[in-house]
This record gives sequence, structure tokens and C-alpha cells, in this order.
Amino acid sequence: MRLDKFLKISRLIKRRTLAKEVADQGRISINGIAAKASTNVKVGDELSIKFGQKIVVAKINELQESTKKEDAQNMFTILREEKVGE
Repeated sequence: MRLDKFLKISRLIKRRTLAKEVADQGRISINGIAAKASTNVKVGDELSIKFGQKIVVAKINELQESTKKEDAQNMFTILREEKVGE
């Protein structure tokens, strides 16, 4: 599954176009390697996403083509959140 689609379906980022912009700016890495929106993700991958002054690290638990809002949380586990620039 493409990274931008995973981020939208899992609701880590609300819109696919926004997910693509964030990835194209180099603010997302998968397993420590910079990722583009078209990068394929798989179960077990570790995502690191920079949101402004915070970095969120999440592990992918499952991939689904579509999901309900309440089930989206099951697609990933937040490993840690770090504040940046303080």
C-alpha cells in the first residue's frame, strides 16, 4: 500500500493530498529512510512523521483498503512522541 494512502486510511493525516505534501517535503521516514508518497509500506514498518514542533513515531500493525473511524486506531501503534526545537 502506498504511504499517502495508508496515512489517510489510518487517519494519521486527514487528507491524502496533505500526506503527499508532507512526504514530498521530506518530513516522513520509514525505518530511518526518507520516504516519498509513493513508497510502499508493509506491516512492521516504523514511520517517523514530523508535525511542526513534534515527531511522532508509529509502527504499522495492519493494512486495510478502507476502515471505519473507530477501527483506524488498530492499524498503527504510537511508539513515542518527541518535542523538537525546545
